[in-house]
Amino acid sequence: MFYYLFDYLKKTFDLAGAGVFQYITFRAGAAMFASLIITIFFGKAIIDKLHRLQVGESIRDLGLEGQMEKKGTPTMGGIMIIMAIVIPTILFAQLDNIYIILLIVSTLWMGVIGFLDDYIKVFRKNKEGLAGRFKIVGQVGLGLIVGLTLYFHEDVVVRINDAQDLSGGVMTAYHDIKSTVTTIPFLKNNEFDYSMLLPFLPDSYTWIVYVLVVIFIVTAVSNGANITDGIDGLAAGVSAVIGIVLAIFAYLSGNAIFADYLNIMYIPMSGELVIFCAAFIGACIGFLWYNSFPAQVFMGDTGSLSIGGVIAVMALVVKKELLIPILCGVFLIENLSVIIQVGYFKYTKKKYGEGRRVFKMAPLHHHYQKMGIHESKIVSRFIIVTILLAILTLTTLKLR
Repeated sequence: MFYYLFDYLKKTFDLAGAGVFQYITFRAGAAMFASLIITIFFGKAIIDKLHRLQVGESIRDLGLEGQMEKKGTPTMGGIMIIMAIVIPTILFAQLDNIYIILLIVSTLWMGVIGFLDDYIKVFRKNKEGLAGRFKIVGQVGLGLIVGLTLYFHEDVVVRINDAQDLSGGVMTAYHDIKSTVTTIPFLKNNEFDYSMLLPFLPDSYTWIVYVLVVIFIVTAVSNGANITDGIDGLAAGVSAVIGIVLAIFAYLSGNAIFADYLNIMYIPMSGELVIFCAAFIGACIGFLWYNSFPAQVFMGDTGSLSIGGVIAVMALVVKKELLIPILCGVFLIENLSVIIQVGYFKYTKKKYGEGRRVFKMAPLHHHYQKMGIHESKIVSRFIIVTILLAILTLTTLKLR
């Protein structure tokens, strides 16, 4: 909104200073500041409101140290995160940008699914929450929207430069193309086309493969974030680091000069995503103000599903989805720990008559809690691991 307001003031009245809103970096800084203000200063009022509504977390006794002390802590704090993402984005981003529209829709879509899950747990007193099949339907629905939009929308393109020698000079022309090419890490050409997955079928079928990949990524990352949200500050802290990396990718991919220098795909209009990423980072950091140990509020599925969905869609937009296993390594290992634990338990129960475990408890952060490590130390170490993975992810820009 402010972008259009100050653009009008500059063009109509030549207002001094109004042109600063044309700069992505300024608007990103403003969005992050606004996001922090919303979470920190309005967060207390939201927490008090949740207290009055008795929106308390119901805790199952898993034998973890300090676990039962958390009973009654307000949940559904993800509302704070969603507000702190959406409001600054609306204020400072270009709202006619297809990527911004897609991410706002993704945030609200996953937020509604998470809210329904939390509502059933809290107000219907059903600890299972929203049935798993309905969650999957919601995640698949978002995957369809994102996949079809990214494949068919006319504004979603990759820009190809054509250099031509013209008697002593070089004229650079360009053309925009629809492309299913994405970034693949550590390989020389650094690119992979989804059409290669179906070499025996016509290119007209590529969209089916692409949409299925998008659905899988959205579902996997949102579930990974959901599982990671098990101890105070973990999901928010890890997500903030991931958001910083995605902001860097968005800025580089949306800047023709940097994209050319780094020999990466130039994606027109993707630079605007930096504003959204900045709001996302601010929301996660601001939420940590109240969610760090000992937590005054939990994000619930309202928050965890939203941040997972947002991370997945941002990675897809900047064509870095194949880097997710590295960048979101903590989400991945948390997911895998549950799959391994459940699978091995069922296998040994069938073979030996009693189930056996690989970990003391899954997800992985609970395994370390069972080992007697304090949850604050677990969170700090997981964030450090995420920072290392973030650095490794960024090195793929040049390490090929």
